Amino acid sequence: MTRELIARLPKTDLHCHLDGSLRLTTLIELADERKVALPSKSESGLKELVFKRAYSNLPEYLKGFEYTVACLSDAESLERAAYELCEDCDAENVRYVEVRFAPQLHVRPGFDLGQVLGAVCKGIARAERRINARASVRDAKEPPFRAGVICCAMRFFNEHFSPHYRAYFEALPSSPSDRIFALASLELARAAVKAKEAGLPVVGLDLAGQERGFPAGDHREAYQLVHQHFLGKTVHAGEDYGPESIFQAITDCLADRIGHGTWIFSTNKIHDPSIRDRKAYVDELVRYVAEKRITLEVCLTSNQQTIPEFRDDLAKHPFKKMRKERLSATLCTDNRLVSDTTVTDEVWRAVETFGLRPREVKNQLLYGFKRSFFPGPYLEKRAWVRHVIDCMDGIFEEYGLPTDTAV
Repeated sequence: MTRELIARLPKTDLHCHLDGSLRLTTLIELADERKVALPSKSESGLKELVFKRAYSNLPEYLKGFEYTVACLSDAESLERAAYELCEDCDAENVRYVEVRFAPQLHVRPGFDLGQVLGAVCKGIARAERRINARASVRDAKEPPFRAGVICCAMRFFNEHFSPHYRAYFEALPSSPSDRIFALASLELARAAVKAKEAGLPVVGLDLAGQERGFPAGDHREAYQLVHQHFLGKTVHAGEDYGPESIFQAITDCLADRIGHGTWIFSTNKIHDPSIRDRKAYVDELVRYVAEKRITLEVCLTSNQQTIPEFRDDLAKHPFKKMRKERLSATLCTDNRLVSDTTVTDEVWRAVETFGLRPREVKNQLLYGFKRSFFPGPYLEKRAWVRHVIDCMDGIFEEYGLPTDTAV
């Protein structure tokens, strides 16, 4: 395996936050136009002060989002960011990306949820038209580029997160905070359903934010609604909390995929005192996730930056055990800017750290295509995946590598 080969292979990115994946040049331009004060006006300065290769803690990692979200304040900026993200994905042969973001962070007076979603979808559609007009795509030498949108709800927010969230606290001053969070998620779920029914490529709902103290179960209504309307369901879980969080995601929110799932094997991360046999609990959870093919969206670089256990040795990451247990796991960027990474980088790190062989790389990449929330009919998705496999096989044959697989 070489990095050049990985760069040529068709790939997916199922866990990619729009506001964490801007181009630095675009961030600087938008900040200047929208009067957002940045710590530096140069790329090198921002890399030194904000978007670092290594972070001391999670709050430092999240600091950059204050600037990116502030700059994505209107239709023009959101459309541009979505378009450029698709372009950046195409440049490294990512043939499918799910653009994940929290629309309620971007709502402003005169710019509602539907318009926010419409702006991002417009950027995606413009990128798809340009990329798929390429002769190599028209001649079926490479798979067409596709993208979907995942609406990200928040486990927790306060009045400082955005004007839209502030309005919730002002309108419901006597309501408990967990009910306010649930109502905001339900509003977002309704907007996602409406956008899907209007023909926009909104493909799923996500839940992000601090897991400890903010259970996924609070958001059952929102997830039940999107489930009833056949949208995909993913939940950030097992990133900063233990196996119980993953259990909640798949039972309370009916999750098809899990964002991160890092602590799925960690009996020492279980906090519920009613769980007496921790090993049995984890074994049953892993078996269920494996049998139901609930895909784990693994973000190696991001985890290494935010979880101290992996900072000095990525080989400690449970991705090795995920592979051993034959779990469905796909490699993702999380945040291309904040983590200074690409899908090619993530796959190459896995090859270097865990010794993935060609067949194993092919399996990992195919999990992404097969478990994507593809915005189209199932037969169309099957033909698209078949095209991807044929393309992979052709590239592997060029390098004299085996093309068999066993996903």
